[in-house]
Amino acid sequence: MTQKSQKPSPVVRLSGGLGSAMEDGVLSKGRRRRQDSLCQAGKLETSPLVTVVLGQDAELPCFYRGEPEEQVKQVAWARVEEKKGPTELALLHDTYGLHVGSSYEGRVERPPSPRDPNDGAILLRNAVQADEGDYECRVSTFPSGSFQAGLHLRVLVPPLPTLNLGPALEEGQGRTLAASCTAEGSPMPNVTWDTVVKGSSTRRFSSHPRSSSVTSEFYLVPSRTMNGQPITCVVSHPGLPESKRITHTLQVAFLAEASVWGHEDPELWHVGREGVMLKCLSEGQPPPSYNWSRLDRPLPSGVRVDGGTLGFPPLTPEHSGTYVCHVSNEVSSRNSQVTVAVTDNEAPPVDVDVVSASMVAVGVIAALLLCLLVVVVVLMSRYHRRKAQQMTQKYEEELTLTRENSIRRLHSHHSEPRNQPEENVGLRAEGHPDSLKDNSSCSVMSEEPEGRSYSTLTTVREIETQTELLSPGSGRTDEEEDPDAGIKQAMNHFVQENGTLRAKPTGNGIYINGRGHLV
Repeated sequence: MTQKSQKPSPVVRLSGGLGSAMEDGVLSKGRRRRQDSLCQAGKLETSPLVTVVLGQDAELPCFYRGEPEEQVKQVAWARVEEKKGPTELALLHDTYGLHVGSSYEGRVERPPSPRDPNDGAILLRNAVQADEGDYECRVSTFPSGSFQAGLHLRVLVPPLPTLNLGPALEEGQGRTLAASCTAEGSPMPNVTWDTVVKGSSTRRFSSHPRSSSVTSEFYLVPSRTMNGQPITCVVSHPGLPESKRITHTLQVAFLAEASVWGHEDPELWHVGREGVMLKCLSEGQPPPSYNWSRLDRPLPSGVRVDGGTLGFPPLTPEHSGTYVCHVSNEVSSRNSQVTVAVTDNEAPPVDVDVVSASMVAVGVIAALLLCLLVVVVVLMSRYHRRKAQQMTQKYEEELTLTRENSIRRLHSHHSEPRNQPEENVGLRAEGHPDSLKDNSSCSVMSEEPEGRSYSTLTTVREIETQTELLSPGSGRTDEEEDPDAGIKQAMNHFVQENGTLRAKPTGNGIYINGRGHLV
């Protein structure tokens, strides 16, 4: 609220007292109104709400913004309370400087940075919760008069949360208080729980003259799965830069059932066996203790007790019996027992399932037969492949050999000109009409001695064909029955000399084929 008096009020002097000036200003507050005049008035700038955290410094703003020729002569600050009225806080004078009231001596000063002459702000050091309330700033200017404005100072009191544990938790209890979290501050804090444990919470509120408190309680049904799980109290407040967290780890007392291991394999329990032991297993909070005994008789001599483990010396029939493991902690106790029998045989007979054994045997035999079949197929395939390769190689070798012999024979005929006319004459003397249709080796070689090359096998077949045509009454029955018989007979009348196939010489002439025909 900004006001202007009808005429400028006199400057309050320090000797006149700050209290009377404040009182006069408050009493005349309702009577002063702004009116039109020859001088244009300025305005008073302040903040309606100032918030500060407990223990920090609070700056109370009050700035007069007017014409350049206007001057701020005096700024008066007061604390306004409904029951007590205004209480002097400080007075700023353009000539005499700062004067602080007795109630705030040592706590009020000007801000450290350079200030404008029209800036009437003050700094309230180390704000406490009692400083929260309404304040008034009154500015006296020349020639515009006096202006005043009010603001509210809010002091935030951040909470200091506390976590209180409930009674000891034991498995099997009903709904039990796990922990409670209390936080007090101004304004009232907010309390929540952060945990994976299944539970529920309730809240209780309390009001105080300058603060409020809240208490949140967390309830659960204890179980061993909750042991070691954290629960966290989360407190949030405007006066805290971040939420405060208080964590507690649950301790749930319990004792699990006991069990004994090591007697499952009867092959271990025979006379003379070493290193045999029984092991008792359990779990609990607090950790349980173990105790071993034997029914009807004391423990045999030589056994070793190491916590939940019972170790035996080399077994004898005296070690047979029923052994009991006793487990206990602060919550409860548990027992577990087993009976062992030490046999004289080194290994007890093993029961054999006939059906299972038969099925296993059939499976093994079938697998062996399948493997044998695969091996036989692979071997036969390799044998036939190798045989085919050998036959192909042999055929190629014979073909190469006969081709070379034919070439050599061709050259030998060309080197002996006397052979060529006799063979040609012999072929003509027969007078067979079909003899001119087939080309003999000699005629073909004489016509194309350098242009073609025939194998000896081809030459022999042609010679045999010609001789059959020349000989009267010769038939094809034997050749049809054995196509290679003529070749074999013809080859018996040739001789190989230095890689060349030559016909064996006769007394009458040149031998043509194996049927005795001569030329």
